[in-house]
Amino acid sequence: MNNNTLTLAIQKSGRLSEGSLKLLKKCGIDIQNGPNHLKAKATGFPLELIFLRDDDIPQYVEDGVASAGILGYNEVLEKKRDVEVIQKLGFSKCRLSIAVARDVHYTGRDFLNGKRIATSYPGILKDFLADNGLTAEIHPISGSVEVTPGLGLADAIFEIVSSGGTLLSNGLREVETILHSEAVMIAKPDLPGQIRDLLEKLLFRINAVQRAENNKYILLNAPKEKLDEIIALLPGVKSPTIMPLAIKGWYSLHSVVNEDDFWGVIDKLKDAGAEGILVVPIEKIVT
Repeated sequence: MNNNTLTLAIQKSGRLSEGSLKLLKKCGIDIQNGPNHLKAKATGFPLELIFLRDDDIPQYVEDGVASAGILGYNEVLEKKRDVEVIQKLGFSKCRLSIAVARDVHYTGRDFLNGKRIATSYPGILKDFLADNGLTAEIHPISGSVEVTPGLGLADAIFEIVSSGGTLLSNGLREVETILHSEAVMIAKPDLPGQIRDLLEKLLFRINAVQRAENNKYILLNAPKEKLDEIIALLPGVKSPTIMPLAIKGWYSLHSVVNEDDFWGVIDKLKDAGAEGILVVPIEKIVT
């Protein structure tokens, strides 16, 4: 392990790979060659990428081949390697769910007792069954899990669900959501100090990007008599910026609004007398 370079393992293809490369790009890090190679050097940060299957990443991090990795949280739980989850990254969100044939009368989790369940995540499923006092026959499948009920190989499946379209096309319906997953950053717990410092610097950039994606910059005009009421609706990073306009008695307010609260805040601002509301995307927020 080179103490002057952070080695990061990411998925070699698919949504996780695309999301990881996009995130690094937003952090000012350019990759000199892509996932058609095993390794790639970066510019803009002392970083080397290793492109792997996502289910191999935990082992490579545990073994010290990579200092850190980006993969789905579900794979971290499934592989149970000696790695630590450093941060959630907010993309490639999905869920792991139980699904049965559409015409099956599902009566609750007790329905699973004595049933055959096909899955590509036998470890997570085993833990779920044990935690709920259930006994079922687990059939590990590495291919298309969704076809097994139709072929008579399983009574239910436990698999990743994104939109639910694959379940629908195979005559299945989702009945239990067991785990919500997304891309996470993992690392070897005992990283050398210099590598840990590099990882912290990368996380600093990632945090700046994530804060920006979760917030909007908002500008509005308001009469003086409405300032206190409107300011109470705009906490911002610390407090709103207030500047007088050329029209006497009117002010321009600048602030930051969280994406989750955005539309509710906009409605309240209009009701409070705000005018000329302008909303601008933010590229990065550094705190």
